[in-house]
Amino acid sequence: MRPEKQYLTKDISDHLDKSDYFFLTDFSGLNVFEAAELRSKLAEQGAEFHVVKNRLLNVVLKEREIDGAEDYLTGPTALVVGGSNPSGAAKVIAKFIKENKKFTWKGGVVGKDIYDPAKIEKLKDLPSLDLLQAQFLGLLNMPAQNLLGVLQASQRDLVSVLSQKPEPAN
Repeated sequence: MRPEKQYLTKDISDHLDKSDYFFLTDFSGLNVFEAAELRSKLAEQGAEFHVVKNRLLNVVLKEREIDGAEDYLTGPTALVVGGSNPSGAAKVIAKFIKENKKFTWKGGVVGKDIYDPAKIEKLKDLPSLDLLQAQFLGLLNMPAQNLLGVLQASQRDLVSVLSQKPEPAN
C-alpha cells in the first residue's frame, strides 16, 4: 500500500478508536454549510463527522475483524464516531435527516454488532446516557427511601393517635 494510503487508513483507524460505535451515512447532496452545521451539532455530543473512502474504511474494518459492515460501503460515505453516547449522536443525525431529505443512514456498528438503518432508528429512541444513569440511581435509592418511610410510619401513627385524644376539661 502506498504511504499516502497507509496514512489515510491510520487516520480512519484513529477515528474508530475514539468510541466503541460508528455510524455510516450517505451525504449525497449535502453542501459545505449543511455539513458544517451537522459537525457542530455532533460536536455537542462529543461526536465527529468525517468523509471517508469506502475501500480504505473496508481495509480498516477487516483489520479490526468487523464483518458485515462492508455491505454499507457503497456510494459517498461519511463516518460518525466519538463520544460515549451513541444514542445522542443517533438522535442528532436522525433530526438532521428529518430536516434535510438529502442525507440518509447507511448502517453502523455498536461494539461488534452491525446495525442496519432500522436498528439505528430504535437506538435513537433510547433515553440519553445521563437520564439512564439518573433512573438507575433512583432505583438504587428507592429501597432505602421505602425503609425510611416504614420506620417513620410508627412514629407518625403514634403522634396522630395522641393528637386525637381529647384534652381534659378544667
